[in-house]
Amino acid sequence: MTGTRFGSRPTVAVLDYGSGNTHSAVRALQRAGADAELTADADTVMNADGLVVPGVGAFQSVMEALQATGATRWIGRRVAGGRPVLGICVGHQILFDAGVEHGVRTEGMAEWPGVVEALPAPIVPHMGWNTVRPPAGSDLFRGIEDERFYFVHSYGVLDWTFDQTHQAMNPPRVTWSHHGADFIAAVENGPLSATQFHPEKSGDAGMQLLTNWLGTL
Repeated sequence: MTGTRFGSRPTVAVLDYGSGNTHSAVRALQRAGADAELTADADTVMNADGLVVPGVGAFQSVMEALQATGATRWIGRRVAGGRPVLGICVGHQILFDAGVEHGVRTEGMAEWPGVVEALPAPIVPHMGWNTVRPPAGSDLFRGIEDERFYFVHSYGVLDWTFDQTHQAMNPPRVTWSHHGADFIAAVENGPLSATQFHPEKSGDAGMQLLTNWLGTL
């Protein structure tokens, strides 16, 4: 039984594993209409209507922290059970095959194909507002397709190759942005969604994106 089914505020667990910027995500989700809390409790994470996985810093350190707390298992179990998960920033990046930073490759969760690598841009980090190119039918970007969102990152996924053999009827929706090269700004794939940018720092557009996500719970 979920809160959304009966019209009350959906419950959202914001994963607490030592990453920064978690309290701003909690506050933004509360403003968007969720009963959100910062938690590292397995039962709370598994039973919430939605789970948000924030992430700030290096790919390797975030993966190590997630593994140390058992959170990778929780994320995987939620996705396998069709329970919504939203990754943000490095919480978006760790959902891909791997990350390469300073010549060191760290394996990710491999929910999606792709390697997180340095942006080939003259100025990094990519910090500030930028446009995105969402696909037709996007749920996250409904009504905000032409808005700008706030990015802070030096790495991203530059290539997307997805075998649609087993998901021909419902392939992932991929949103792109550009800084030095095209990179993946967001992915929507059934219960699993993620954004490279920070919706909690993206003003009214970010608030609407979170509201749109809550509407899918």
